[in-house]
Amino acid sequence: MRLASIDILRAVTMVLMIWVNDFWTLSNVPKWLMHAAGNEDYLGFSDIIFPLFLFIVGLSIPFAIRNRMHKGKSRSSIALHILIRSFSLLLIGFYLMNYEVAFDEGILIGKDFWTILMTLAVVLVWVDWEKTSTPKKYHPHFRAVGAVLLIFLAIIYKGGDTGQDWMQVHWWGILGLIGWAYLSNALIFLYSKGNLTAIVLVWFVFNVLCVLFQLGIVEGPDGFLRYFSVLYQGTIPAFTAAGVLTTLLFQKYSTTKINYAYLILAILGIVNIAMGLITGPIWGISKIQGTPSWLAICSGIGVLAFILFHYLADIKKKTKWATFISPAGTATLTCYMIPYMVYPIRSLLGFRLPDIFNSSFVGLSLSFVFALLVVAFTGWMERKGYKLKL
Repeated sequence: MRLASIDILRAVTMVLMIWVNDFWTLSNVPKWLMHAAGNEDYLGFSDIIFPLFLFIVGLSIPFAIRNRMHKGKSRSSIALHILIRSFSLLLIGFYLMNYEVAFDEGILIGKDFWTILMTLAVVLVWVDWEKTSTPKKYHPHFRAVGAVLLIFLAIIYKGGDTGQDWMQVHWWGILGLIGWAYLSNALIFLYSKGNLTAIVLVWFVFNVLCVLFQLGIVEGPDGFLRYFSVLYQGTIPAFTAAGVLTTLLFQKYSTTKINYAYLILAILGIVNIAMGLITGPIWGISKIQGTPSWLAICSGIGVLAFILFHYLADIKKKTKWATFISPAGTATLTCYMIPYMVYPIRSLLGFRLPDIFNSSFVGLSLSFVFALLVVAFTGWMERKGYKLKL
């Protein structure tokens, strides 16, 4: 069973993510749209988008794993699939994160061309070539070229203020954080067999870890274990656990009456938002600091958003309005990667619109048009069979 509401919610979130990620090219953007600074007790619109995507990852996990089980896949084969997908997200996220701190003058081919080749390598390795019209005999060669290209790009990489650094984990990047959240929650769901009590406990533990880390009771270890900090800090996987919990509660109570399921979820969402607002004065509402209040508020928004989209898309069947952006929900990774090809090409060409088109309402409008064009191009590629698949 696949819910249209989840695909549409994912598509809307992806469009908004591309839009807010483009704000760095603009000036005079209203403060309420921007990310809050690290020292601010503030929730900007941009601070909600990534948590919502993590929440949607959790919404999808029960459907995806149970679908594989219904197809006769063994638990071990599903676990292997989860590990491969997670590693792929971590690897791509690792490269994208290092692109952010690359030292242009120190890289043999320059930062922009390095990024173009990195994006091309991701395409060569992770496109689902079996769905394309290219001869099957070439598929392994495409992936091999992509893998060699990634190795070459790692060899020539220079990062830091003066090019003194090689590629390293400063943080995991957006895709890497998704990878850790997906890995932990998908494996827990798989081996707990989707037990509701177990998922409630996991969600609670991740929230508690977030609080303990904020209080300084849990501190990140040094050495190799620091690479797992996303998990023991709790915040990121907690968003995805909230999504898994929402799906399980919906499936449990919607069999009786859909309004009862909505009521249970509405209570969950409102309580989360209330907890976030109540505890806000204690540690602040901050994405950069990953505070428990930010976690609670955004988790609550995710639950309420699911209710709204389910009612519109799955109950009222109001889905035509989302047809144009649907590729952002079905070819999400493809959609996310396209700007990483566009930005460096634009930089190499020295292309920039006059300042009037990069400021305030006009700039925001054109930036949103850019997001829609990315989705349109994603849809065109998807129809041709070119879609990234982990």
